[in-house]
Amino acid sequence: MKGFRPFFLGATIVAVLSMILWMAVYVFHAPVEVSGISMFQWHAHEMIFGYAVAVIAGFLLTATPNWTGEKTVTGTGLGLLFAIWILARVLMLCGTRFLLYAAIADLLFMLGLGIAVARPILKVRQKRQAPVLLIIGLLTAANLAFYLGASGHLDRGAYLGVHGGLYLILGMVLFMGRRVIPFFTQKGVGYPVELTNARWNDITTFILYPGFLLSELFFQFHLAGALFAAGLFILNSLRVNDWHTLGIWKKPLLWGLFAAFIMINLGFLLRALMPVTAIPDYLPIHAFAVGGIGIVTISMMARVTIGHTGRNVHQAPPIMALLLILMVLTATVRIFLPLLDPGHYRLWIAASGFMWIMSFSLFAAAFIPLLVKPRVDGKPG
Repeated sequence: MKGFRPFFLGATIVAVLSMILWMAVYVFHAPVEVSGISMFQWHAHEMIFGYAVAVIAGFLLTATPNWTGEKTVTGTGLGLLFAIWILARVLMLCGTRFLLYAAIADLLFMLGLGIAVARPILKVRQKRQAPVLLIIGLLTAANLAFYLGASGHLDRGAYLGVHGGLYLILGMVLFMGRRVIPFFTQKGVGYPVELTNARWNDITTFILYPGFLLSELFFQFHLAGALFAAGLFILNSLRVNDWHTLGIWKKPLLWGLFAAFIMINLGFLLRALMPVTAIPDYLPIHAFAVGGIGIVTISMMARVTIGHTGRNVHQAPPIMALLLILMVLTATVRIFLPLLDPGHYRLWIAASGFMWIMSFSLFAAAFIPLLVKPRVDGKPG
């Protein structure tokens, strides 16, 4: 069994249950014991280190053998890694009552994931995967910072943890998207097309994005962050334009990836405009998180599941277009309607949360049967 099966299954369930719990807390004031952090940081932590990191784990544990020709963790080892992740999620769903035990489980999981992915990469000395290992290590450090902050041992630790986790995952999306989106597009549109990445764009993005990340973490709302964001908006707009071909709009698994990158570019634009407008800080954050990371992760889970269960990746289930449209609407409602109609702020948050739940419920109905059944071609995996 490959790593995408348990972790995509777990990520889907957490995406639904975490949002249901958050809606219960935020809208209906359900009692959850949280101390040392804000309710928003608790919610953000589970969406980042619960949901998004599970998707990353499933993807990397499946992709690394393809990159290196070497196996990652399987069998009992994979089951143990997944069980530790589940334990951390259950403990964190209880708020901060069991924070120490949640921290131990969560950090053990991150360490285990890092070892599982690093072993085959280091064995074959595949230097081009070094950024992947660096991001896993930094995500582990960000998660540690969150728990140290929540327990009162690190000033601003919770802020550094959740924001660091968000921007590290966003960086991984940009890094991996640069690799896979042109390839997927060329193979999927059904006609010859050559898509490339400009070398100068790669180098400039590699310089600007770490600057943006560090500025947002340590110089919150500084003009430098807006300038970095403006540069990244231009660079990524040029990149998406270079990748575009009309055939993607007939393929949900392709246009979903483009929609995610457009949302990310929107996040950079909104952040760039903050010094000269009244745009609140949550707009770019939710453009990155709900629009960018949310849409790209559900798209990648669908594609990997279809391909690695022996099915045709160019023939997505008919429901895929509907759930991706729902995800785009989820992000649009979450980003813009509270700004346009602040008098009904809570209503718009509830509406976006409900659409998120509906999107992942549709995904669960369509893809959980694929995740729990053997490959249709009889091959292992």
